[in-house]
Amino acid sequence: MDSVELWISLGIPVVLIVVGKFVGASLERSHYRSIIEREARFRARPAISTKELDAPVPIQSASLAVGSVVVSVDHFKRFLSGFRMIFGGEIRSYSSLIDRARREAVLRMKESQPGADAFLNTRLETSTISSTAGNEGTGTIEVLAYGTAVHYDRRP
Repeated sequence: MDSVELWISLGIPVVLIVVGKFVGASLERSHYRSIIEREARFRARPAISTKELDAPVPIQSASLAVGSVVVSVDHFKRFLSGFRMIFGGEIRSYSSLIDRARREAVLRMKESQPGADAFLNTRLETSTISSTAGNEGTGTIEVLAYGTAVHYDRRP
């Protein structure tokens, strides 16, 4: 193998990893901005884990609200997590992935019932998905949020 072939075989993966880092970071920042904006719109409509709520007015109706999201880890984070797995400790890049997925699932649950005043008995379920057997596939995380959407009676 001559030096040009060696440079190509080593250089292309490094370039792809660096490009993946910048593209992935940009997409993550954009997603966080979207989450923050949407959370502000739903701030007055709480999602709580309790089964009962002292409603300020009578409840008109209740229905199931569901939201789910599947988020994939980018290859740069996957590359870095390989080093962390060798030495141990928290994989912070995956922590942000789980945080975004949970917040997005709750927002989608709220958006599935836009007229609801509150969401009771809210639950989150998390699962991992891999495209191949074992841990060698592209990892993704699925988060399912569900709860009871409560609509208050607004009649005078």
